Amino acid sequence: MDYLKRVSDSVLAERLEAFGAVLVEGPKWCGKTTTAEQHAKSVIKMQDPDMCNEYLATAESKPSLLLLGETPRLIDEWQDAPVLWDAVRTMVDKRQSVGQFILTGSNAVRKNEIRHSGTGRISRMKMIPMSLYESKESNGKISLSELFDNPNLDIDGVTSDMKMEDLIYSACRGGWPASVSIKSRKAQLLIAQNYVDTVCKEDISRIDGVKRDELLTKQILKSYSRNISTLAKNSSILEDVIASGEVSCTKPTFEDYVDALNRLFVIDNIPAWCPAIRSKTAIRSGFKRSFVDPSIAVATLGLSPDALMTQLKTFGFIFEQMCVRDLRAYTPDFNSHISYYHDRYGLEADLVLHLSDGRYALIECKLGSREIEDGAEHLKELCRLIRIYNEKEKQVPLREPDLLIILTGGQMAYTRPDGVKIIPLACLKD
Repeated sequence: MDYLKRVSDSVLAERLEAFGAVLVEGPKWCGKTTTAEQHAKSVIKMQDPDMCNEYLATAESKPSLLLLGETPRLIDEWQDAPVLWDAVRTMVDKRQSVGQFILTGSNAVRKNEIRHSGTGRISRMKMIPMSLYESKESNGKISLSELFDNPNLDIDGVTSDMKMEDLIYSACRGGWPASVSIKSRKAQLLIAQNYVDTVCKEDISRIDGVKRDELLTKQILKSYSRNISTLAKNSSILEDVIASGEVSCTKPTFEDYVDALNRLFVIDNIPAWCPAIRSKTAIRSGFKRSFVDPSIAVATLGLSPDALMTQLKTFGFIFEQMCVRDLRAYTPDFNSHISYYHDRYGLEADLVLHLSDGRYALIECKLGSREIEDGAEHLKELCRLIRIYNEKEKQVPLREPDLLIILTGGQMAYTRPDGVKIIPLACLKD
């Protein structure tokens, strides 16, 4: 099977030139190991069934032996022996050389399991499932980085190759690399379903050895799925779990399960952006509910491409999840991140994409053309409030947005007379 190049390839290569070791973390099956193997010259897989017991015994007695080999040396699923973190840090200090090790991990290790943060020695980078461009579905005719560098870039008339039914199918299949290589479209959909099943049956307990209930995990994921792309509070999601009548759950138990799902990189909530353009009490500050891939919600709710063709309102929420995933994939550097804006007056920006150099874009995610006008008005009103604030605040003004974007499921890209850019998601790349 041919390797599909990832945006993370260039990020990993750059960090290996700057740091002694790089940790690549993210959800299972998102392609971490395969990508890391493209850059490694020797590999040790901690979950190799023929060797895992021997590896763990070696890690217990003399972990430095597992680090011997041609560099960069890949240590896959290092978290099975957390002592390897400190062993890698020590070896990096000893060798005083960059590009020594690549660590991959599918769940976050608690701070008390390692002695040192690894600052200055081990760089952390996150991988997520494939974007539409990485899976060769987006034609990539519009570059996000080029747009930031040249906001006047001519995008008029650029068209998408994906129709609505294609977007729906891609959201259901997800960005799991294993699914992209399968020829049968029906079989492709099984990957996301199996991922959710494995999380509920195995990973939720295996992450820290604490036995957790499969049914309760499924019910929490279902409630999360019903609330994706919303500002639902934990208390509301817990009430929904209990209301199912299938399980009982206390608040501490619920919080423990959610924490485990976060450490497994299944849940990837979006924080609020709180600029000083309204009073603090007016701006919502809770998390917007999100998964690392839209297919998790689809699989958890038992939906299908055919079902979503007749439930476009539901697909609107799932489409936003796909936009989030792709934007995250296209901006994987140190401090780039995504937030949202929402206030009690109904003004919102579905997403705010922040680059590490301070530039940012206000983004609305709209499936069809009928919603575009409302989305554009929201973005322009936010700009107006920022300008009003800056007229009063001369010493520390807010940066005005560099781009106003509406990501759509439509076919054609164009720039409106007011400067708002309408871009089909399936035209975008990094």
